[in-house]
Amino acid sequence: MTHIQVVNSNPKSPTYGKTIFKPVTIIDAPSLFVAGYRLYSSASSSLSSLVSASEKWTTKLPKGLELLRKTTPARKEAVKKEGVGGVRLIVCTQPEKSGMKKRKPEVFEIAIGGEDVQQKKEYAESVLGKEISAKEIFKPGEFVDVSAVTKGHGYTGPVKRYHIRIQTRKDKQMHRHVGSLGSTVPRKVDWRVPQSGQYGFFARTEVNKRVIMIDDDVKKITPKGGFLGYGLIPESFMMIEGSLPGPEKRLVRIRKSIGNAKHSPVDVKYISVESKQGA
Repeated sequence: MTHIQVVNSNPKSPTYGKTIFKPVTIIDAPSLFVAGYRLYSSASSSLSSLVSASEKWTTKLPKGLELLRKTTPARKEAVKKEGVGGVRLIVCTQPEKSGMKKRKPEVFEIAIGGEDVQQKKEYAESVLGKEISAKEIFKPGEFVDVSAVTKGHGYTGPVKRYHIRIQTRKDKQMHRHVGSLGSTVPRKVDWRVPQSGQYGFFARTEVNKRVIMIDDDVKKITPKGGFLGYGLIPESFMMIEGSLPGPEKRLVRIRKSIGNAKHSPVDVKYISVESKQGA
């Protein structure tokens, strides 16, 4: 994270039109590679009952994605034309473009919007075996929803896990525990009683985050000494207002906001590139 100075574009704010301070998060945003696309049957009534009708994979994989060839199915199914209700792209990340020593990429699906199934197929065919960059999807000033997996804390007690009150000196000399596990009858512990267990490593989505900047000139945002715990960003980046879930070097998924947030113009006056070594 770093901070910027930007002109406030909210007409309802008392500081409208003035230069204000904003914390921002910088994300390494290499392009996604479209490895294939999958067609789903129109008989699927909901997302939980999707039935794959057919799929098509590219035969040209770029350098760094050779391992993907071993994990993708070897079958080559014919692309059906009848009974298709949905089309989704099969994309994968490219860790080598971020300078990471990670061999196995993340592979996931992205739904294609629109009503006409034929146009969805044509678009999927046109981008098959190509790359999709963040600039093609998002624009500065629009709002997005960000999904990621939070930092894991392992096995923790109920005080840290549920923020219960620490007991006093007369509570059986056991201070960091729940006061009561419940009534005598029924003879079982209810699932709502706060107890020890796994804490963190949760899938979380934060909504209505404004995109400040999408650019390829990494010199604008690279701090003195580089990014702590990450290194240097070799190619493109995204700058998003506020904080985001998850630690460094973990996948962050971004989609267009499903809320009613409107486009807000961005006028950046200053980006802090001071060293974060002492932060």
